[in-house]
Amino acid sequence: MNANGEAAKAVPELLSPQNARLLLDSTEAFLFDCDGVIWKGDKLIDGVSETLDLLRSKGKKLVFVTNNSSKSRRQYAEKFNSLGIAVSEDEIFSSSFAAAMFLKVNDFPQEKKVYVIGGEGILEELQLAGFTGLGGPEDGKKTVELKSNCFFEHDKSVGAVIVGIDPYINYYKLQYGTLCIRENPGCLFIATNLDAVGHMTDLQEWPGAGCMVGAISSSTEKKPMVVGKPSTFMMDFLLQKYHINTSKMCMVGDRLDTDILFGQNAGCKTLLVLSGVTTQAILQDPSNKIQPDYYTSKLSDFLRIL
Repeated sequence: MNANGEAAKAVPELLSPQNARLLLDSTEAFLFDCDGVIWKGDKLIDGVSETLDLLRSKGKKLVFVTNNSSKSRRQYAEKFNSLGIAVSEDEIFSSSFAAAMFLKVNDFPQEKKVYVIGGEGILEELQLAGFTGLGGPEDGKKTVELKSNCFFEHDKSVGAVIVGIDPYINYYKLQYGTLCIRENPGCLFIATNLDAVGHMTDLQEWPGAGCMVGAISSSTEKKPMVVGKPSTFMMDFLLQKYHINTSKMCMVGDRLDTDILFGQNAGCKTLLVLSGVTTQAILQDPSNKIQPDYYTSKLSDFLRIL
């Protein structure tokens, strides 16, 4: 306890030869975020491939847990392979997959449709799960004409609206999603994630899915059900698949409020890499209440240290 009677925050440890070995020996499965940890945009971060090879050679289970819903698991596997990293679809848990699985485990009626403000990844995962998706990139080409007596038609059979990262967001999509949620009885409002920004290219951060979700949340005056990190929904799926105690898992990410909080909520060890959104200054800001167990500059430090 500090002088104000508050619980003292744990101070994260800089990764060192001693604690890196301890972390490696006590971990059976490493969970990795992708953007800012494995790559930035379409550029692989230096040393990642060799580090993943090292962990595999030590018998560690590798799982890739991404909030970026722009791709399906199949498309992410293709991206990994294009960058020279062999990763199977079964090792990938994307928020696009989580959104489709949320509908499946909650017995969403297959005769109902799903309107998507987001990318092809969500539409593909919906199709694989047996659902009919509408919208997506195709609606990015559509426009509205605001004039007297204008009435906007929408499909009354839409029973859920899923909102994810959408570089083609427009007024048409905002109106369509808003009407479905406000006017279709029982229509679900699902967010893949609430990330404010993300590394959509290797040089800059760009607005994240949280911006799109915020627009729909404002127009409908409703809060979404969030399936991506730090929600525990994806972790529930991981535990069902791998049956590994969370104390034997380590979540590796570049965001405190999603990756690190996701790991902490589940009881995992956590490692923050400073190759993405979070900087050293943010980590050391006294107002920051989320602290990882360990931190390092980038994932390949594991390779260098060990």
